[in-house]
Amino acid sequence: MKNVQLEQNINQKIVHQTQLLVNELVGGDPSSVVEIIGSYEIKNNQREVLSLSLSNYTYHYHAAHGMTIIKSLTFDLNEGKLCTLKDLFKPGSNYAKRLTDLIEKQIKQRDIELLNPLTEIKPNQDFYIADKALVIYFQLYEITPYVFGFPMFPISVYDLQDIIDENGPLGRMAENN
Repeated sequence: MKNVQLEQNINQKIVHQTQLLVNELVGGDPSSVVEIIGSYEIKNNQREVLSLSLSNYTYHYHAAHGMTIIKSLTFDLNEGKLCTLKDLFKPGSNYAKRLTDLIEKQIKQRDIELLNPLTEIKPNQDFYIADKALVIYFQLYEITPYVFGFPMFPISVYDLQDIIDENGPLGRMAENN
């Protein structure tokens, strides 16, 4: 990157998040780990928005199956910062309620089986940006049985246009240029 300090900052955040994933899945017994696989996917790298997902799979000796965790990082390259979900919306907008309503609609449309009724998403809910969509997702077992995998809910930026921060990452993705 032209801004070397920003590049170093982004790389440090990626390394830190990767280590958190490893720590969470290895747990207190690293000697029982048989296999660990990490990967990443670039979800968006346009309009000064970098969004990527880090995936870590770990299998422990005698476990019924391995476990995977996905965490995403979204950077506003204009501002040079890591974004939280709250950063994408206008201050005071009830983004959590709006997103929850849109997710509940998709759950019904897609006939997704839930472990428990969905309550409002967390203010720090997992997400990434992919082109003109905000993708909200949940971890394995968080809201669905394991067989459903990672429930992911793409939401068009145009469905959120009235509450997104026009100068932020989603605002830039909504522009038609």
